[in-house]
Amino acid sequence: MTETQQVSKQESRPVRASSDTERLIRPAVDIFEDQAGITLRADMPGVSRDSLDIRIDRDTLSIEGQASISTPEKMEALHAEVRSTRYQRSFSLSGELDTDNVEANLKDGVLTLRIHKRAEHRPRKIEVQSA
Repeated sequence: MTETQQVSKQESRPVRASSDTERLIRPAVDIFEDQAGITLRADMPGVSRDSLDIRIDRDTLSIEGQASISTPEKMEALHAEVRSTRYQRSFSLSGELDTDNVEANLKDGVLTLRIHKRAEHRPRKIEVQSA
């Protein structure tokens, strides 16, 4: 799996309309592989399940999310280190992955994706028969 270049305009439907100058946050991602597939964990604090958009188009995985950061009533931010609330990241997927067999879970601001390998690419044990 390799990461693809980010562009400010994408052909896929964005989570919300954005301007060309809007900054994107690239979420930190950890990727683990085992014999059955890969697990991808992306840090996306403030993103709800409804504002998350996960797509697989051919061999490209795209993750987009809109964080909801609220300011208490009658208060105004004097300083904000987070200037954007839109997360976006894309990855190229290996052909050995079964893109029809994906599980997604969002808990405590961490998105976990599990993409299984195709059956023909999983290791299997061959039983030896006695003659």
